[in-house]
Amino acid sequence: MPRATRGVKARRRRNRILACASGFRSGRRKIWRRAVEAVHHAWMHAYVGRKIKKRDMRRLWIVRINAATRVHGLNYSRFIHGLQRSGIELDRRALAELAIVDPEAFGKVVASAKAGLGQAA
Repeated sequence: MPRATRGVKARRRRNRILACASGFRSGRRKIWRRAVEAVHHAWMHAYVGRKIKKRDMRRLWIVRINAATRVHGLNYSRFIHGLQRSGIELDRRALAELAIVDPEAFGKVVASAKAGLGQAA
């Protein structure tokens, strides 16, 4: 009985993995076993990195909002509490973008948050 090599399907699978390893160095791009190992590790790190990216972006937005609200005499936590009490439902991404692009409009949002807290605007 002749040896079965699976033909086209196996070659297609190997080429797909080797294409994913095309930017790697030395044997990790050429040798099949090393390439499979390297690509699987890369995929694991990419999966984790996509989760970490979400955390990092939220931290960045919070830092930007905090810096912008301190100019108006509030800190971040009091500002968010004031937004909740006044019924303003803007997410942190939109607030950070507003603080950078349109500081006047952000000042109005801060004023309404102060009013929600019961402070003088």
